[in-house]
Amino acid sequence: MRFLEAERETLKKLLPGLDDRLAALPREERERPQGPALTLFKEAGGAGLVVPSEHRGLGASAVEAVRIQRAVGARSPSLAVATTMHHFSVAGLIQAYEVTKGLEWMLLEAVADQRLLMASGFAEGRSGQSILASSITARQDGEDIVLNGSKKPCSLSASMDLLTASVMLDTDGGPQLAVAVVPAATAGLSVHPFWGATALAGAESDEVRLEDVRVPPDMVVRTEFGADGSLDRIQTVGFIWFELMMAASYLGMASALAELVLDREKGDVAERARILVELEAAMGGIVGAAAALDSGAAVGQAELLQSLVCRFSVQDTIDRVVPRCLEALGGMSYVSGDDTAYLAACAAALKFHPPSRAWSAAALCTAFTGGPLVLG
Repeated sequence: MRFLEAERETLKKLLPGLDDRLAALPREERERPQGPALTLFKEAGGAGLVVPSEHRGLGASAVEAVRIQRAVGARSPSLAVATTMHHFSVAGLIQAYEVTKGLEWMLLEAVADQRLLMASGFAEGRSGQSILASSITARQDGEDIVLNGSKKPCSLSASMDLLTASVMLDTDGGPQLAVAVVPAATAGLSVHPFWGATALAGAESDEVRLEDVRVPPDMVVRTEFGADGSLDRIQTVGFIWFELMMAASYLGMASALAELVLDREKGDVAERARILVELEAAMGGIVGAAAALDSGAAVGQAELLQSLVCRFSVQDTIDRVVPRCLEALGGMSYVSGDDTAYLAACAAALKFHPPSRAWSAAALCTAFTGGPLVLG
């Protein structure tokens, strides 16, 4: 067994040819905005990866999905981040259908059949702000729901076919958090430059603005909170998918550096082994948490807590391992090209995704002492 073999074999099985075609591209091509990576992903059928087979998708399990994200992250960090947002949106749509038995099945079949990409306009990760806060307002106007506001950054902004976004819906009982699905070609939706960094530029994380965007009510899914402030089933499952897929993606970026250390036999053998053990242990945690989604059992606060533990554990693993990989590879590797520095810069960005450690600390401690896990 080789390092990353399980992940790459899963990618090869479900999206055949994608890894080879990505590997054949120069890094600059894989990582640039509106580059070929997303096109290759769509051509391989990636849009329907987690769509259930009964809705014409590939029906990948959660365990298969996290393994694929690690493999993609090791090959193209930008593609991993962008597609995590797509898969997270699809997973939320699946859960919404399971709960409401509404028209979500039509969207799922369209995603799989037409290879549509779904951007995710949820929490922006701004310091001190709840991850459930939304900068988009929604109000009823006749038969339509009218949306106003913006999301920045919003991955897949240039390549999306559909936008899924959290909105604050104005109701008679006060503001209610909901999820809106908006076709990218809808009047009033526009994209504006925002992302200024080189790292992860290919994820197309620019600003999406909505100005008097009109959608039918059946394109808006209302969500609820428990009496103790806990998330409902749709939100809970969605957040678990997000945390695990994102953790696997960034672990893949760190794994790409470790693979260079291993293949070039850099550093002493004990250090190489320590690096590999840390990364594999982190992946084991992700796979274990993902298996809960595949078990068929009810998913709730315990599984959400486990996903957050995995995410922060992976974040800490990356912070420990990446500097040691850079040191083992040596200064000549760092200065002779941008690849190692680029991977290190990309891998560091997991800490910027919501929820932040500072925001989550009290919630985690409360949950571990028997209280509710409240993220809002």
